[in-house]
Amino acid sequence: MIIIKNLEAFDQGDYQNEVSLTVERRVLAKRRWRGQAEDGTEFGFDLASPLRNGICFHRLGCRNYIIDQMPESVFRIHYSNQRESAHRAWQVGNLHFPAQFHNGYLLVEGDYAVRLMLERNQIPFDESTEVFQPVMAASSHHHGNGKLLKYLNMW
Repeated sequence: MIIIKNLEAFDQGDYQNEVSLTVERRVLAKRRWRGQAEDGTEFGFDLASPLRNGICFHRLGCRNYIIDQMPESVFRIHYSNQRESAHRAWQVGNLHFPAQFHNGYLLVEGDYAVRLMLERNQIPFDESTEVFQPVMAASSHHHGNGKLLKYLNMW
């Protein structure tokens, strides 16, 4: 097994002799995980920050090992202006689901709760299967009461 701790500064672009390591988005979001490339080479990852789709993470001889994120079920929510896009993003974010922003539409995880919200509010959407790369900042939000508990435990 090859352990990857630091990514070298490879030119990110078109590669020859690509070897894919296919991985789901939720695994790719982790810093520590294991995977097997299509040629059978096993990798262990212990990184400072998560990897992204399309990154060359290792070179061995003439082979370039590339992250190949698996497509997943998503909803495409189209919008016509910035105000509508902000409102749609707020509605999805209020459910604590990640989103990916494109020019003219919003990609959202294809979850049943999101579908119910979209249908209930009569928001048109299309179902699709795509590589989903949501904004990372949105996934770190939480409503914890850690500070309050820390304060109360002082007494």
